[in-house]
Amino acid sequence: MNKIGFNVLAWSAEISEALLPILDRLKEIGYDGAEFFIGGTDEKACKLVGNHCQNIGLEVTTVTVMGADENPISSDPKIREKSVEKLKWILDRAADLNSQVLCGPYHSAFATFASRAPIEEEYIWSAGVLNAVADHAQKLGILMTPEALNRFECYLANTMEQLDYLLAKVNHPNVQAMFDTHHANMEEKKLGKAIELIAPRLGHFHISENDRGTPGSGHVPWDETFSTLKKVGYSGWLTIEGFTRNDPAFANAIGVWRNFSEPWDMAENGYKLIKSMGEKYGL
Repeated sequence: MNKIGFNVLAWSAEISEALLPILDRLKEIGYDGAEFFIGGTDEKACKLVGNHCQNIGLEVTTVTVMGADENPISSDPKIREKSVEKLKWILDRAADLNSQVLCGPYHSAFATFASRAPIEEEYIWSAGVLNAVADHAQKLGILMTPEALNRFECYLANTMEQLDYLLAKVNHPNVQAMFDTHHANMEEKKLGKAIELIAPRLGHFHISENDRGTPGSGHVPWDETFSTLKKVGYSGWLTIEGFTRNDPAFANAIGVWRNFSEPWDMAENGYKLIKSMGEKYGL
C-alpha cells in the first residue's frame, strides 16, 4: 500500500511547537506522514517536531526551494557553490526531522527567470549541483526528488520530459523525480502519459487539485492519475499539498490571494479521496 501524507504548509511554513496538535490530528485521521517546508528553519525546532512525529508514529517528508542568491543554474560558480552548501544545510535539517524524502524545485531558483528558454549549460550546472549533494543525502538516508514546476514559477523544468532530461544528466541513484498534479495540470497534455514517461525515475508524488484546494473538488483527472500509478507500479508516497492564506508571508511569496479550501477540509476529504481511489485501483 502507498503511504499517505499531508503537507502542513496549509497551516504554516514555520516548523515549531505550534504544529504539534495539528500533527496529532493528522495521525488520528489516518495519515502515515506529514511533510514540512524547510527554509531558514531552526535546528532545535526540527528536532523537537521530528521527535514528536516519531513518538506518535507519523513519518516525515520535506520540501524546499532555492533563492536567487543560491541559484543552482547561475552562471557564477560562486553562487552555484553557495547552492551546494545551502542544500547540504537543508538536508541536515531534514535529517533532524527524520525525513525520508526532500522534494521541491531546488534544481533552480524559484521564480527567477532569464527572459529566455533554458539553455544546455543550465541543465549541466543544475545536474552538477544535485550530484554534489546526492552522496550527502544518501548517507543521511534521504531521497532527493526534484520537482517540475509550472511556467510561472520556473523555466528549467516545467514538464516531465524536461525533468527526465535533467535527471539523466544527474545520473545518481539517490536523485529521483517528483510529480505534482497541480503543475502537471497546467503543463502536460495528458497526466497519464506524463506519469508513464517519468515512471522509471518516479520517487515522490503530490496529490494537488488544479486550484490547490481540496483534492477531488476541482478538475484534475483522478481516475486517470490513480489508474496510471497502478499501471506503472508506483509504491511511494501520495502526499497532499494544498495552500491557504493561513501563513500570509508564505502565501504572498507564492501568489496565493484567497483560500481555496480550509485546511481540515483538505486533510479530511483529501484523505478520503486517496483511500477511495487506492481501493478502486489496488494501490
